[in-house]
Amino acid sequence: MNIKTIISKVPDEEKTPLVLQLVEILQLQTEEIQKLRDEIARLKGQKPKPDIKPSKLEENSKQQSKAKDKKRPGSKKRHKTKNLQIHDEKTIKSEEIPEGSRFKGYQDYIVQDIKFEAHNIRYHLERWQGPEGEYLTGKLPEEIMVSHFGCTLRCFILYQYYHALVTQPLILEQLLEIGIDISSGEINRIITEDKERFHDEKEEILRVGLQVSKYIHVDDTGARHNGKNGYCTHIGNELFACFESTESKSRINFLKILRAGRYDYVIFFFMQYAGFMRNGPSISWLVLMTTKLRHLKKAVLKYGNFIKS
Repeated sequence: MNIKTIISKVPDEEKTPLVLQLVEILQLQTEEIQKLRDEIARLKGQKPKPDIKPSKLEENSKQQSKAKDKKRPGSKKRHKTKNLQIHDEKTIKSEEIPEGSRFKGYQDYIVQDIKFEAHNIRYHLERWQGPEGEYLTGKLPEEIMVSHFGCTLRCFILYQYYHALVTQPLILEQLLEIGIDISSGEINRIITEDKERFHDEKEEILRVGLQVSKYIHVDDTGARHNGKNGYCTHIGNELFACFESTESKSRINFLKILRAGRYDYVIFFFMQYAGFMRNGPSISWLVLMTTKLRHLKKAVLKYGNFIKS
């Protein structure tokens, strides 16, 4: 018998000091009687009453319910439409206004929507004929000269393909439904061609990452594509990540990847006096040349023959 259980069953209006004192005396008597019973059981060779602790399931459930009621830190309700840019405003008039009513302003109701439609532009280029018969024509903006499809449309195609993982046939179907007159070949060209800026940016990330990092993690994985083995090499740490797909996983290939798009390098040879020159001072370090990787072997052999001659 638990004193807390007894007190909880007593109505609040009956919890006088006398009642609480009697309940406490009852609790002490109950504990003393249980100790005597346990002692008698031990003298008879029996086991005393086991000390079974109360279940904590109810306490855990209460704590969980309290935790659910409490809001997490920083979860204060924010104004979701406070910083939205409003592009259009419409006024809706009230209906069946009784006589004697007074106008009290407006109640705002904001709706977020998206405008998705074709937007075609015709550029009128001025043409002038000079005194000698030559024609002078206005120049288009640099971003327009590369294609008849605008920057926003090209960015949308790249976003759909690389970020949203939408296939080219679905992109073509979507653009045709909107009203864009484009072919599947043009979509493929936008996705695959003239991406040198992205490659340069990727190689610059690797170069800068190697310069500022004290260590790097390296790993590679293989897969077959069109019946040929391919390998993807990862270089990075918590600051950056670089992935390169190649057809080899050799050491030479890994050194090429570390070069981050640079194929020129300088080789230093330690040459001793007795090994290469008979007369003259000894040479400690000599810059051999800056060359391409594929010409390295020829350059070394040619230089060696020149020194020995």
